[in-house]
Amino acid sequence: MTEPQDSQRTEEDTQQRGLSQPLEVRSLHGDSAAPAVKGVPEAERKPREAIFSLDDVMVSYSKKPAVRGVSFDIGKNQITALIGPSGCGKSTVIRCFNRMNDLIPGATVDGKILYHGQDLYAPQVDAVEVRKRIGMVFQKPNPFPKSIYDNIAFGPRVLGMKGDMDEIVERALTHAALWDEVKDRLKTNAFGMSGGQQQRLCIARCLAVEPDVILMDEPCSALDPISTGKIEDLMLDLKDEYSIVIVTHNMQQAARVSDKTAFFTVELSENEERTGRVVEFDDTEKIFTNPSDPRTEAYVTGKVG
Repeated sequence: MTEPQDSQRTEEDTQQRGLSQPLEVRSLHGDSAAPAVKGVPEAERKPREAIFSLDDVMVSYSKKPAVRGVSFDIGKNQITALIGPSGCGKSTVIRCFNRMNDLIPGATVDGKILYHGQDLYAPQVDAVEVRKRIGMVFQKPNPFPKSIYDNIAFGPRVLGMKGDMDEIVERALTHAALWDEVKDRLKTNAFGMSGGQQQRLCIARCLAVEPDVILMDEPCSALDPISTGKIEDLMLDLKDEYSIVIVTHNMQQAARVSDKTAFFTVELSENEERTGRVVEFDDTEKIFTNPSDPRTEAYVTGKVG
Protein backbone atom coordinates (compact mmCIF):
# COMPACT_ATOMS: atom_id res chain seq x y z
CA MET A 1 0.00 0.00 0.00
CA THR A 2 1.33 3.46 -0.86
CA GLU A 3 2.43 5.56 2.10
CA PRO A 4 0.01 8.41 2.93
CA GLN A 5 0.91 11.82 1.60
CA ASP A 6 1.10 12.98 5.22
CA SER A 7 4.31 10.98 5.63
CA GLN A 8 5.85 12.24 2.38
CA ARG A 9 6.52 15.83 3.33
CA THR A 10 8.59 18.05 1.15
CA GLU A 11 11.51 19.92 2.61
CA GLU A 12 9.68 23.20 2.13
CA ASP A 13 6.59 21.98 4.02
CA THR A 14 8.78 20.61 6.78
CA GLN A 15 10.58 23.92 7.26
CA GLN A 16 7.30 25.78 7.35
CA ARG A 17 6.16 23.59 10.22
CA GLY A 18 9.33 24.34 12.17
CA LEU A 19 10.99 20.97 11.69
CA SER A 20 14.60 21.07 10.56
CA GLN A 21 14.21 17.65 8.96
CA PRO A 22 11.24 15.30 8.52
CA LEU A 23 10.22 13.65 11.75
CA GLU A 24 10.26 9.88 11.59
CA VAL A 25 6.84 8.44 10.79
CA ARG A 26 6.16 4.80 11.52
CA SER A 27 3.59 2.97 9.43
CA LEU A 28 1.47 0.01 10.42
CA HIS A 29 3.80 -2.10 8.30
CA GLY A 30 6.71 -1.22 10.60
CA ASP A 31 8.54 0.84 7.98
CA SER A 32 10.86 3.47 9.37
CA ALA A 33 12.32 6.58 7.86
CA ALA A 34 15.32 6.39 10.19
CA PRO A 35 18.46 4.95 8.59
CA ALA A 36 19.60 1.57 9.87
CA VAL A 37 22.95 1.08 11.56
CA LYS A 38 24.75 -1.04 9.00
CA GLY A 39 26.33 -4.27 10.09
CA VAL A 40 24.90 -4.21 13.63
CA PRO A 41 21.78 -6.23 14.49
CA GLU A 42 19.16 -4.04 16.14
CA ALA A 43 19.01 -6.21 19.26
CA GLU A 44 22.75 -5.65 19.86
CA ARG A 45 22.74 -1.85 19.61
CA LYS A 46 23.57 -0.30 22.97
CA PRO A 47 22.22 2.04 24.07
CA ARG A 48 18.92 1.78 22.18
CA GLU A 49 18.07 4.70 19.93
CA ALA A 50 16.18 7.39 21.86
CA ILE A 51 12.81 8.57 20.60
CA PHE A 52 12.63 11.20 23.36
CA SER A 53 15.42 12.73 25.41
CA LEU A 54 14.43 14.74 28.49
CA ASP A 55 16.94 17.06 30.14
CA ASP A 56 16.05 18.82 33.42
CA VAL A 57 12.39 19.19 32.46
CA MET A 58 10.13 21.21 34.77
CA VAL A 59 6.40 21.70 34.28
CA SER A 60 4.63 24.47 36.16
CA TYR A 61 1.00 25.49 36.50
CA SER A 62 0.46 29.19 37.18
CA LYS A 63 4.21 29.45 37.97
CA LYS A 64 4.05 26.70 40.62
CA PRO A 65 6.23 23.69 39.74
CA ALA A 66 4.26 20.45 39.48
CA VAL A 67 7.25 18.31 38.51
CA ARG A 68 10.92 19.20 38.08
CA GLY A 69 14.37 17.77 37.37
CA VAL A 70 13.14 15.11 34.93
CA SER A 71 15.97 13.66 32.85
CA PHE A 72 15.88 10.32 31.00
CA ASP A 73 15.56 8.84 27.50
CA ILE A 74 12.66 6.94 25.97
CA GLY A 75 13.99 4.08 23.84
CA LYS A 76 12.77 3.13 20.38
CA ASN A 77 10.48 0.08 20.19
CA GLN A 78 10.33 -0.19 23.95
CA ILE A 79 7.56 0.15 26.52
CA THR A 80 8.49 2.72 29.15
CA ALA A 81 6.38 2.84 32.31
CA LEU A 82 5.98 5.86 34.59
CA ILE A 83 5.02 4.78 38.11
CA GLY A 84 4.61 6.50 41.45
CA PRO A 85 1.99 7.74 43.93
CA SER A 86 -0.86 10.06 42.97
CA GLY A 87 0.18 13.66 42.42
CA CYS A 88 3.81 12.90 41.56
CA GLY A 89 3.63 14.27 38.01
CA LYS A 90 3.42 11.13 35.88
CA SER A 91 0.47 12.31 33.77
CA THR A 92 1.94 15.79 33.60
CA VAL A 93 5.15 14.38 32.10
CA ILE A 94 3.44 12.09 29.58
CA ARG A 95 1.39 15.06 28.33
CA CYS A 96 4.64 16.85 27.55
CA PHE A 97 5.46 14.30 24.85
CA ASN A 98 2.65 15.43 22.55
CA ARG A 99 2.36 18.97 23.92
CA MET A 100 -1.04 18.43 25.51
CA ASN A 101 0.03 20.76 28.32
CA ASP A 102 -0.08 23.57 25.76
CA LEU A 103 -3.87 23.35 26.05
CA ILE A 104 -3.87 24.06 29.82
CA PRO A 105 -3.97 27.79 30.70
CA GLY A 106 -0.98 28.82 32.80
CA ALA A 107 1.05 25.67 32.05
CA THR A 108 4.72 26.14 31.13
CA VAL A 109 7.40 23.60 30.23
CA ASP A 110 11.07 24.38 30.90
CA GLY A 111 14.17 22.34 30.19
CA LYS A 112 14.73 20.38 27.00
CA ILE A 113 12.64 17.66 25.34
CA LEU A 114 14.11 16.28 22.13
CA TYR A 115 12.07 14.15 19.74
CA HIS A 116 14.34 12.31 17.28
CA GLY A 117 16.96 14.90 18.22
CA GLN A 118 14.72 17.90 17.51
CA ASP A 119 13.55 20.37 20.15
CA LEU A 120 9.88 19.54 20.63
CA TYR A 121 9.17 22.96 22.15
CA ALA A 122 11.07 25.14 19.70
CA PRO A 123 8.94 28.22 18.87
CA GLN A 124 8.63 27.29 15.21
CA VAL A 125 7.42 23.70 15.82
CA ASP A 126 3.75 23.14 15.01
CA ALA A 127 2.09 21.45 18.02
CA VAL A 128 -0.70 20.07 15.83
CA GLU A 129 1.90 18.40 13.62
CA VAL A 130 3.48 16.89 16.73
CA ARG A 131 0.15 15.37 17.79
CA LYS A 132 -0.24 13.72 14.40
CA ARG A 133 2.98 11.81 15.01
CA ILE A 134 2.41 11.05 18.72
CA GLY A 135 -0.94 9.43 19.53
CA MET A 136 -2.54 9.23 22.96
CA VAL A 137 -4.93 6.84 24.68
CA PHE A 138 -6.61 8.15 27.82
CA GLN A 139 -7.65 6.60 31.12
CA LYS A 140 -11.34 6.36 30.26
CA PRO A 141 -12.37 5.04 26.83
CA ASN A 142 -13.65 7.97 24.78
CA PRO A 143 -15.17 6.67 21.53
CA PHE A 144 -16.96 9.18 19.35
CA PRO A 145 -20.79 8.95 19.16
CA LYS A 146 -20.44 7.31 15.76
CA SER A 147 -20.29 3.84 14.31
CA ILE A 148 -17.28 1.61 14.92
CA TYR A 149 -16.23 2.15 11.31
CA ASP A 150 -16.55 5.94 11.47
CA ASN A 151 -14.56 6.08 14.71
CA ILE A 152 -11.58 4.54 12.93
CA ALA A 153 -12.07 6.43 9.67
CA PHE A 154 -12.41 9.83 11.36
CA GLY A 155 -8.69 10.61 11.70
CA PRO A 156 -7.64 9.43 8.24
CA ARG A 157 -10.46 11.45 6.69
CA VAL A 158 -9.53 14.62 8.56
CA LEU A 159 -5.87 14.21 7.57
CA GLY A 160 -6.76 13.46 3.95
CA MET A 161 -4.94 10.14 3.98
CA LYS A 162 -5.00 8.34 0.66
CA GLY A 163 -5.86 4.71 0.13
CA ASP A 164 -8.86 2.44 0.49
CA MET A 165 -10.70 3.41 3.69
CA ASP A 166 -12.06 -0.10 4.21
CA GLU A 167 -8.50 -1.40 4.17
CA ILE A 168 -7.31 1.30 6.60
CA VAL A 169 -10.14 0.48 9.02
CA GLU A 170 -9.59 -3.26 8.84
CA ARG A 171 -5.84 -2.93 9.31
CA ALA A 172 -6.20 -0.68 12.36
CA LEU A 173 -8.79 -2.93 13.99
CA THR A 174 -6.65 -6.00 13.25
CA HIS A 175 -3.60 -4.38 14.86
CA ALA A 176 -5.74 -3.58 17.90
CA ALA A 177 -6.84 -7.23 18.14
CA LEU A 178 -10.46 -6.19 17.62
CA TRP A 179 -11.30 -7.06 14.00
CA ASP A 180 -12.63 -10.56 14.62
CA GLU A 181 -14.93 -9.26 17.36
CA VAL A 182 -16.51 -6.39 15.40
CA LYS A 183 -16.16 -7.16 11.68
CA ASP A 184 -19.83 -8.08 11.40
CA ARG A 185 -21.12 -4.92 13.13
CA LEU A 186 -18.93 -2.11 11.87
CA LYS A 187 -21.95 0.15 11.26
CA THR A 188 -23.28 -0.16 14.83
CA ASN A 189 -22.70 2.56 17.43
CA ALA A 190 -19.42 2.27 19.30
CA PHE A 191 -21.20 2.92 22.60
CA GLY A 192 -22.66 -0.60 22.32
CA MET A 193 -19.23 -2.12 22.87
CA SER A 194 -17.90 -3.30 26.23
CA GLY A 195 -15.47 -1.10 28.13
CA GLY A 196 -12.48 -3.20 27.11
CA GLN A 197 -13.57 -3.18 23.48
CA GLN A 198 -14.06 0.58 23.59
CA GLN A 199 -10.50 1.04 24.87
CA ARG A 200 -9.11 -1.18 22.11
CA LEU A 201 -11.23 0.83 19.66
CA CYS A 202 -9.53 3.99 20.90
CA ILE A 203 -6.15 2.32 20.37
CA ALA A 204 -7.22 1.31 16.84
CA ARG A 205 -8.36 4.89 16.20
CA CYS A 206 -4.88 6.03 17.23
CA LEU A 207 -3.19 3.45 14.99
CA ALA A 208 -5.29 4.40 11.96
CA VAL A 209 -3.39 7.68 11.47
CA GLU A 210 -0.03 5.84 11.59
CA PRO A 211 1.69 7.51 14.55
CA ASP A 212 5.30 7.06 15.57
CA VAL A 213 4.70 6.89 19.34
CA ILE A 214 1.71 5.78 21.43
CA LEU A 215 1.13 7.39 24.83
CA MET A 216 -1.16 5.60 27.29
CA ASP A 217 -2.32 7.35 30.46
CA GLU A 218 -3.60 4.59 32.77
CA PRO A 219 -5.37 2.79 29.91
CA CYS A 220 -6.53 -0.14 32.05
CA SER A 221 -7.59 1.57 35.28
CA ALA A 222 -11.31 1.31 34.45
CA LEU A 223 -11.18 -2.20 32.99
CA ASP A 224 -11.78 -5.70 34.34
CA PRO A 225 -8.87 -8.19 34.59
CA ILE A 226 -9.75 -9.98 31.34
CA SER A 227 -9.86 -6.72 29.34
CA THR A 228 -6.69 -5.55 31.08
CA GLY A 229 -4.91 -8.73 29.97
CA LYS A 230 -5.98 -8.13 26.37
CA ILE A 231 -4.67 -4.55 26.45
CA GLU A 232 -1.37 -5.72 27.93
CA ASP A 233 -0.97 -8.43 25.28
CA LEU A 234 -1.74 -5.80 22.66
CA MET A 235 0.96 -3.48 24.00
CA LEU A 236 3.54 -6.25 23.83
CA ASP A 237 2.58 -6.94 20.21
CA LEU A 238 2.61 -3.27 19.23
CA LYS A 239 6.07 -2.48 20.59
CA ASP A 240 7.63 -4.26 17.61
CA GLU A 241 6.34 -1.39 15.47
CA TYR A 242 5.86 1.49 17.91
CA SER A 243 7.45 3.11 20.93
CA ILE A 244 5.04 3.15 23.87
CA VAL A 245 4.97 5.23 27.06
CA ILE A 246 2.49 4.19 29.74
CA VAL A 247 1.44 5.78 33.02
CA THR A 248 0.18 3.19 35.49
CA HIS A 249 -0.62 2.86 39.18
CA ASN A 250 -0.52 -0.90 38.77
CA MET A 251 3.03 -1.92 39.60
CA GLN A 252 2.39 -5.51 38.54
CA GLN A 253 1.32 -4.21 35.14
CA ALA A 254 4.52 -2.17 34.82
CA ALA A 255 6.55 -5.25 35.75
CA ARG A 256 4.69 -7.40 33.20
CA VAL A 257 4.83 -5.19 30.13
CA SER A 258 7.54 -2.54 30.36
CA ASP A 259 11.21 -2.58 29.40
CA LYS A 260 12.14 0.60 31.28
CA THR A 261 10.56 2.16 34.35
CA ALA A 262 10.75 5.65 35.84
CA PHE A 263 9.73 5.92 39.50
CA PHE A 264 8.38 9.31 40.55
CA THR A 265 7.75 10.55 44.07
CA VAL A 266 6.43 13.72 45.72
CA GLU A 267 8.68 16.07 47.63
CA LEU A 268 7.49 18.71 50.11
CA SER A 269 9.26 22.06 50.26
CA GLU A 270 9.72 24.07 53.45
CA ASN A 271 6.44 25.87 52.76
CA GLU A 272 4.80 22.46 52.12
CA GLU A 273 4.44 22.83 48.35
CA ARG A 274 4.30 19.45 46.61
CA THR A 275 6.56 18.81 43.60
CA GLY A 276 7.05 15.62 41.64
CA ARG A 277 10.56 14.28 41.13
CA VAL A 278 12.09 11.28 39.38
CA VAL A 279 13.79 9.08 41.95
CA GLU A 280 15.10 6.37 39.65
CA PHE A 281 15.02 5.36 35.99
CA ASP A 282 16.35 1.98 34.94
CA ASP A 283 15.55 -1.40 33.40
CA THR A 284 12.22 -2.59 34.77
CA GLU A 285 13.71 -5.82 36.11
CA LYS A 286 16.26 -3.87 38.13
CA ILE A 287 13.67 -1.41 39.44
CA PHE A 288 11.56 -4.25 40.81
CA THR A 289 14.29 -6.63 41.99
CA ASN A 290 17.34 -4.55 42.87
CA PRO A 291 16.57 -0.81 42.91
CA SER A 292 19.37 1.63 43.62
CA ASP A 293 17.35 3.99 45.82
CA PRO A 294 15.70 2.89 49.09
CA ARG A 295 12.66 5.04 48.26
CA THR A 296 12.11 2.95 45.13
CA GLU A 297 12.39 -0.27 47.11
CA ALA A 298 9.93 1.00 49.70
CA TYR A 299 7.40 1.83 46.99
CA VAL A 300 7.64 -1.31 44.86
CA THR A 301 7.50 -3.56 47.93
CA GLY A 302 4.39 -1.78 49.20
CA LYS A 303 5.97 -0.29 52.34
CA VAL A 304 4.87 3.20 51.23
CA GLY A 305 2.55 4.63 48.59
